Amino acid sequence: MTDPLLRIAEALERLAPAAAPAPDFGAADAFVWQTAPDRLVPVAAVNRVDLSLLRGIDRARDTLLANTLQFARGAAANNALLWGARGMGKSSLVKAVHAEALRQGLALKLVELAREDLPSVNRLMAHLRASGQRFVLFCDDLSFSHDDQHYKSLKAVLDGGIEGRPANVILYATSNRRHLMPRDMIENERSSAINPSEAVEEKVSLSDRFGLWLGFHSCDQDEFFAMIEGYCAAHGVEIAPEVLRAEATEWYRTRGSRSGRVAWQFFTDLAGRRGLAL
Repeated sequence: MTDPLLRIAEALERLAPAAAPAPDFGAADAFVWQTAPDRLVPVAAVNRVDLSLLRGIDRARDTLLANTLQFARGAAANNALLWGARGMGKSSLVKAVHAEALRQGLALKLVELAREDLPSVNRLMAHLRASGQRFVLFCDDLSFSHDDQHYKSLKAVLDGGIEGRPANVILYATSNRRHLMPRDMIENERSSAINPSEAVEEKVSLSDRFGLWLGFHSCDQDEFFAMIEGYCAAHGVEIAPEVLRAEATEWYRTRGSRSGRVAWQFFTDLAGRRGLAL
């Protein structure tokens, strides 16, 4: 007679989900991590801007590119936090430096991880660690609210626990906040804590775990015009400089801000009025 415990074990084994197959990293140069079920979805064409078209962020561009290339070549490199003004090309820069590494013939994969999927990061890391490839793990628009515990999962990426962060993985994150949390939340926790310095240290120190802090600031008018002129040159749009500047000035004034995103939105409108597809 079969042992009842053995029958139960066999039944549970049949009910257990099948182990996820090893990802095919040869399918693409970029992937998006998704859960339920866990999988890496290949991205055939990444939505990105050429590195040469990113204006007004020269220092951040050069620093991140150098860090990325040395990592792709097998040398030591730092995790990077790109923080600052909205619409100034933080996520565009990450995708652009990845494209530049590929253009130089370096084997480098880009994997995008959504903030809400941070709790699954250890499972993702297991796949990346087992591969012989090198990966930039990209987390866009990262921030944490008062009761958000996802930051603990991010620490696992940055510190790596007893195993350490995989040598073939580097993390690039973008955020509008330097410390990844609202300033009023920091002040509120300090004011109500028994030990104010310790109350927020765990969360604030999260940003300290990034070796590179790259700040992005709002562009001035000349940089704004240079962005648009670069787009016109790249896409073959001919327009008198004085007309371009007058229209661009009216556009940003109606928007109430100048940024790389606003410059692209103006150029999209300009190209559309001339019957061009981008």
